[in-house]
Amino acid sequence: PPLQNRTVATMKIALVVFTFGFQVFSASAFAQPRGALGVPKTPLAAADSESAECTTVESLQGAASMIDGILEQTNAGPLFVRLAWHDAGTFDKDLTSGWPKHGGANGSIRFEPELNHGANAGLSGAVKLLEPVKEAYPSVSYADIFQMASALSIERAGGPKIDMKYGRVDAEKAFEPEGNLPDAEAGDDGNFGGDSGTVSTKDTSPDGHLRKVFYRMG
Repeated sequence: PPLQNRTVATMKIALVVFTFGFQVFSASAFAQPRGALGVPKTPLAAADSESAECTTVESLQGAASMIDGILEQTNAGPLFVRLAWHDAGTFDKDLTSGWPKHGGANGSIRFEPELNHGANAGLSGAVKLLEPVKEAYPSVSYADIFQMASALSIERAGGPKIDMKYGRVDAEKAFEPEGNLPDAEAGDDGNFGGDSGTVSTKDTSPDGHLRKVFYRMG
């Protein structure tokens, strides 16, 4: 039945987000010794920009403290998890055009038209909530702020401490292809997913659709 299919798909999407989403999409991050909150003990600089301002441990800790305050005031944790997942979930391992055109956790979701994609409905509010963090700590990338907010949200809700890596470089424009994220509902033709993303994820079952989505990511 349609309602059962939607429920199954939604549950599977939630499962893969929490068990997979924060491990695959750290290709642009540096491996660093970890301190409190998973913050590196040594300064980081953007990998692809020699002129980028150095991100210090103090900046990362300050950003984390601000995000904690936002979480206490707004209960926006689930929204931040969704923001980070949708920023990362566009990744396509087979695109040969390289960063940032292959998608991934690069902060591109803050730009239109990506922010206005159907799957991202409501996420403009999450971006606005985190803008003060970027203003206070400009050396910390949007990409890092989005992923940090998600990891802290999970931890503050009683979930595990996620071993985060920081040093992601921000994209300067949107990831425009729409359709790379999982689809929780079947279309009018009874299929989940479609052909509008970087590769087709269309399938008659939610299981098959999700496999195609995550095979694309690697």
